[in-house]
This record gives sequence, structure tokens and C-alpha cells, in this order.
Amino acid sequence: MKIILLSIIKIYWAVFAKDKRRKCIFRLSCSKHVYQVTKEEGLLKGFNALKYRYENCRNGYHIFENHIDGSKMMILPDGQLLQENEIAVRFFSCS
Repeated sequence: MKIILLSIIKIYWAVFAKDKRRKCIFRLSCSKHVYQVTKEEGLLKGFNALKYRYENCRNGYHIFENHIDGSKMMILPDGQLLQENEIAVRFFSCS
């Protein structure tokens, strides 16, 4: 069954040019993350990764500076905090 999810992701990559896809807020794109998790850990973990990314890679996040060390952090819609190394580089290119 995991072959089906992996195939769907590969078709998505083939059909939609990278520059036409929705921009991900995570450093590792949602499709790459779900593909990697599914391939390494199986279908159930892949679906859980897909659900998590679907619920959190959207509007409702906030970026702020950690006043302790000056690093950037992001709070996701579900309240989870991402460290700077987990956030897409595009958020820092204007700084």
C-alpha cells in the first residue's frame, strides 16, 4: 500500500513544476517529508506525516525572534514551535 502513496507523490512532482507548487513553510518540503517518512517508516507513519503537514503548512503561523539567542522561531497553528533550522529559507532571504 505504501507504494500507492509514494507513486501519488511522484506523480505530483512530475505533473506540477516546482515553481508552480504552493510554497511550504518548512525547510524540507511537505511532499519530500511525506515521501521520506512513508518510504522509511511505512504507510501509517506517512499518512500521519501528511495529516500533520496539511494541518500546519498553511496560514496561521507566526515568526518571531527568540530574545535569548536572537534566532528566529515559528509558532504553527497547532501551537508547536519550529526552530530556525526547520523553517523554509525563503523567510530569511529578505533580512
